[in-house]
Amino acid sequence: MSRTLVIGDIHGALKALIQILDRAQVTPQDHLIFLGDYVDGWSDAAETIDYLIQLKSTHNCTFIKGNHDELANDWLKKGKNNQTWLMHGGQTTVESYKPYDPETRNIHIQFNDTLEHYYLDDKNRLFLHAGFTNLKGVKFEYFSKLFYWDRTLWEMALSIDPLLTKEDQNFPQRLLQYEEIYIGHTPVTRIGKTTPVKAANVWNIDTGAAFKGPLTILNVDTKEFWQSDPVYKLYPLENGRN
Repeated sequence: MSRTLVIGDIHGALKALIQILDRAQVTPQDHLIFLGDYVDGWSDAAETIDYLIQLKSTHNCTFIKGNHDELANDWLKKGKNNQTWLMHGGQTTVESYKPYDPETRNIHIQFNDTLEHYYLDDKNRLFLHAGFTNLKGVKFEYFSKLFYWDRTLWEMALSIDPLLTKEDQNFPQRLLQYEEIYIGHTPVTRIGKTTPVKAANVWNIDTGAAFKGPLTILNVDTKEFWQSDPVYKLYPLENGRN
């Protein structure tokens, strides 16, 4: 039986990715939805992209674009060093690409160029990296960068009174557009959590793999989830984004 499985921000932690795919017993029949930020953090950035490209050839995968993916792709295309990006995980990505020839780098650029802004399934469940601001939903969003940079959606979801129902006139219009919304981008470790967090109808799957947390894969239908070891333990000689 096929499952819909959503994966949080990887940030170059290929060892953790392999671990959760094994623990969830993923098969080619499953639909894997990756929420973006594949690089910038741990040392296997380029190797992670290699792995995802190979995985796409054997599995049903949807790859969503994260802000770090855009930043890394800009560097791959233009060779310009964005100092802010380098300080926030970019330097490890640069290091991981040193053994890679131009042809392979171009294959990675092509992969990055095909990343989706969002995915909407037949049950009106929305998957995207960060958020959106248009009250009518993602199809009406004016600025596509918000799909992988916005933090207001999650901030709003966290601030909602849990007793507020969808029928209340004060319930946010943005959230009424979708049955459920799945995001990454803002680690739940910022609120002291290391497992997926639901606020209103928004599920945050970024469990802090770039920092001290694990990587997570979640079954969208059952809400069962599997996690890697805390990623810093898989890369004991590295700092990640800590």
